[in-house]
Amino acid sequence: MPEFSHVLEQLIASYPIFLKGMLLTLQVTAVSILIAIFIGLFFAFLKISSKKALEKIADLYIYLVRGTPLIVQIFVFYFGLTSLDISMFWAVTLGLAFHNGAYIAEIFRGAIQSIDSGQMEAGQSLGMSKVLTMRRIILPQAFRRALPPLGNQFIIGLKDSSLAAFIGLNELFNVSTTLGSNNFDYMTYLLIVAVYYLFLVLIFTILVGMLERKLSASEK
Repeated sequence: MPEFSHVLEQLIASYPIFLKGMLLTLQVTAVSILIAIFIGLFFAFLKISSKKALEKIADLYIYLVRGTPLIVQIFVFYFGLTSLDISMFWAVTLGLAFHNGAYIAEIFRGAIQSIDSGQMEAGQSLGMSKVLTMRRIILPQAFRRALPPLGNQFIIGLKDSSLAAFIGLNELFNVSTTLGSNNFDYMTYLLIVAVYYLFLVLIFTILVGMLERKLSASEK
């Protein structure tokens, strides 16, 4: 086990290269989660649809994601999309979005179904269509209820982005393993990358908490 002073020294010395990896990790995470939110909403609506065929499509998608390892999904997207001249960044990002979308779909489905059905009826009694009622009344409430589990999924998505290292994307984890192999000091750089991930998770947690409090205050 490396001494604390040595780890601290390398943490400071390696800051520039880890910063680049951290920024790339944040880009991959942010873009993949944003796409996953739209994917999740789409399949959540299919899941609660009155048409069985649409519900079965959503069930199949969720089953495929849950039933196969994320690393397999990333490799499938990487080898499938890079053959179409799509960059490694987008191959990884879309793979992560495909994966997270299934879990976000279930989060949104649960949140939407937790809203009293009488609110849909009330909206329609005011002359709103089902779509307008969903957009103006149901979804804002559902989003507030979904925010805590969504925040957890965002953090999971951040940590899952480390699997991009296995296809060569130079994000945080790849930076640590590369430096470790170059200096024959894996443990030091693994401890350093752990510090970076803990820092990012802390920031995500604070931001989600602030958003929760803001939305809670707006309800009063």
